[in-house]
Formats: sequence, C-alpha cells, structure tokens
Amino acid sequence: MPYTLLRNATAILETGGHRFLIDPALDPVGARPPVPNTPNQRPNPLVEMPNGWETTVTSAEALIVTHTHMDHWDQTAAGMLDRQLPLFCQPEDIQKMADAGFDDIRPVESREEFGGVSLIRTAGHHGTGDIGKAMAPVSGFVFTASGDSTVYVAGDTIWCDEVAEAISTHSPDVIVINASGARFLQGDPIVMTAVDIARVQQAAPSALIIVVHLEAINHCLETRSCYRETLPALGVNMGQLRIPEDGEQIGW
Repeated sequence: MPYTLLRNATAILETGGHRFLIDPALDPVGARPPVPNTPNQRPNPLVEMPNGWETTVTSAEALIVTHTHMDHWDQTAAGMLDRQLPLFCQPEDIQKMADAGFDDIRPVESREEFGGVSLIRTAGHHGTGDIGKAMAPVSGFVFTASGDSTVYVAGDTIWCDEVAEAISTHSPDVIVINASGARFLQGDPIVMTAVDIARVQQAAPSALIIVVHLEAINHCLETRSCYRETLPALGVNMGQLRIPEDGEQIGW
C-alpha cells in the first residue's frame, strides 16, 4: 500500500486496489509569481516535478482535491488530466471543477465510496484568526478499505481540535501531514510546524507519519533538514516518521 510523493502535496495513494491522485499541482518550475505578502519572494514552484511524473500521474483512477489553492490545483493539472476521471472535492469547489471541464465531479459532504474505498472528509484550520478565515475552506480525507491500512491525509491545516478529532475518531494507521510552517509576513503559520508534528505523534503514537508539503513553494520555510534536526529534540519518534524526497515511494 504505497504512497508516492511527487512534489509539495501532490501524490499517488494506492489503497483498496485503486490509485488516487491527490492535489495535482503540475506547473513547471517558476511558472507562477511568489505568493503575495510572504517571505522568500521567488517564482513558484521552486522545483521541477521528478523524472517520470507524467506516467505516474496518468496511472491514477480518481482525483482527490483537498482545496483549490494554486499549490494543490493548478492550470497545468486542469489542462492535462483526463476530464472523465472521478474527481472528489469539497462541496465549495464544485463550480471551479465544472468550469475546468471535469464531467464526473463527486463532492464529498461527509463520506463517498469508490470501488470499495471509503472517502471521509475531515475539517481543519488553514491558519489562525482572520488569515485562517480568509484561507478557508480546506479539507482533509480519510481513506479506508477492507484489508488495508486507514490513511488520513490531513490537508492544509494547523494542529487544531478538528485534526485531534479526526485522529480520535478514525484511528489512522498512516497520517500524511502538510508541513513547512508556511506563512505570510504577518500572522501565524498556515500549515503545520515542527511543534504541530510532535502534537500529531503524541495523539497517534503508533501511526506512521509522512511529512510532505516541503521546499516547493516560496513561503514554505521549514525544510526537510530542519525537521530531521529539530524533531528528535521535540520528542518525536523518528522511527515512526518519514520525510520523503520528491519522487520517493513510502510503503507500509
């Protein structure tokens, strides 16, 4: 049951005998301007997709879009992906997907099914205060299938009550965290930080945690090397954590 990171939060998850493409953002390096009002003003994405990504992407049987910020859903993805593929999204994004020409849009109010795989939508906070409200809505998804591990893709969220509830309710075997401490010039981080990762592991000490959403967008400030150095000092069991490189496959 592997998870293959392509770049940022774009990944293939194989579960229940099916392949799901999560948050396809496929632009070439430097295709877009920096995120406004953020540190490290460089064009996005900062890095290219890994070798062979086209084959990996086109092997998907269904699409999962947690939200439509440009580092999770971009014009390249909208233009190249098969518009007949089932596309699961939050209800607020139906019109955007229809405008992009997709025909089989399946909004997830709470739970949907695909070939024996249950897709359960979860909530989160994409930051705090007014910034968090402006960045909403965002979603995560829990994937369950008979005979396979339960996987919780938390999406763009900080540690919050909704994440704690998702872990308590679904007892995931694997948790995919969008980290990096991304932020604007003002306000708190809008995705998880090293401290948040430690909180997730405290809530789910037996889960395998996969940390992604790193080093691809200009305002993502906490790096892979940063986490390898700082997480042990926060009490994180690194044997239960993976920080994949772009193109790397994680199995369990």
